[in-house]
Amino acid sequence: MREVFAAFLKLGLTSFGGPVAHLGYFQQEFVVRRKWLDNRAFADLVALCQFLPGPSSSQVGIALGLSRAGFGGALAAWVAFTLPSALLLMVFAAGLDSFGAMLGAGSVHGLKVAAVAVVAVAIFSMARALPADRLRGVLVAGATAIALALPSAWGQIGAIVLAAAVGMVCCRGEVSDTLVHVPVSVSRRAGAAALVLFFALLVVLPLLAAALSNHALTLFATFYRVGSLVFGGGHVVLPLLQAEVVVPGWVGNDVFLAGYGAAQAVPGPLFSFAAYLGMVMTPPPNGWAGAALCLVAIYLPSLLLAIGVLPFWDQLRRSAWTQAALRGVNAAVVGLLIAAFYQSMWTVAILGSADFALALTAALLLVPGRAPPWLVVVLCALVGTVL
Repeated sequence: MREVFAAFLKLGLTSFGGPVAHLGYFQQEFVVRRKWLDNRAFADLVALCQFLPGPSSSQVGIALGLSRAGFGGALAAWVAFTLPSALLLMVFAAGLDSFGAMLGAGSVHGLKVAAVAVVAVAIFSMARALPADRLRGVLVAGATAIALALPSAWGQIGAIVLAAAVGMVCCRGEVSDTLVHVPVSVSRRAGAAALVLFFALLVVLPLLAAALSNHALTLFATFYRVGSLVFGGGHVVLPLLQAEVVVPGWVGNDVFLAGYGAAQAVPGPLFSFAAYLGMVMTPPPNGWAGAALCLVAIYLPSLLLAIGVLPFWDQLRRSAWTQAALRGVNAAVVGLLIAAFYQSMWTVAILGSADFALALTAALLLVPGRAPPWLVVVLCALVGTVL
């Protein structure tokens, strides 16, 4: 647990750039540096979490913690990765100046460029791990095109389902018995109980909130529902949260947008924005209690789903049909990362030749064995102040 907590706390303090960048940081830290699993197993976990609702990068982190140290590891990974951004947003909500203003616009832009480099290196590494054949190339290109043409959760899910179908038809002859085992110290009975609890809370919480007319319960049910039904990560959940908290008058629109801006400037998962909303709520519970309630509610579905699905995952991925499907899905995941990289990172961070030169330099520094990602992040932030 201590090992998991320390590893994810470092990432929680330095992982700027959103969910796609987080997967890049995870790949560098846990595949390249710590060797907890190989590229294939990591890609399988990413593919699994793309199917599940909630923040995919946080779910990958929870799954890695669960694999490494059981329930305690899952909790340690979530707390360590989420706490830095949640605390920063709560401090901002308590009345300090914008975190982005404290850093300075140049430093924030430098952090975005660093995220571009981290993700580019991770995508290249994952693509290089794929078999170099025409089918994988077509699947990567096709998934990229679908995600760019349909920039929504349905486009991502559609690309993955299509790639899985192609894999089952075309990759049946490539079954491997040498898959790296992803250890999970959670029984199937516990996993099934977690899945039952996930669906039970999704149904029961709104009914209890309506019957008891309790605002704290209503708030918990609202954030639990958002965390349960959102595909695509933090950038998708923010507009949905705006509809849930601004329309009923719990949070003013200007206050919401101010927090949205601050959330872009902090490291870690964007779902931590729930802590900010809990702090600034007009009706109680608000303040620190409201922040804790909203943060737990929006992440609880991800914890339950990871605990519920992962005990079945290692055996499932060893079947011939699943392996064939995953060979297609892994190629599609690379394509989805390329599309997300271009849409949400490249177009935002690379605004000129100086940005491109900085990103290229950072990518070269990130080649395994040269410089750790956290150091590259700091250097890019410093260079960004003078660009």
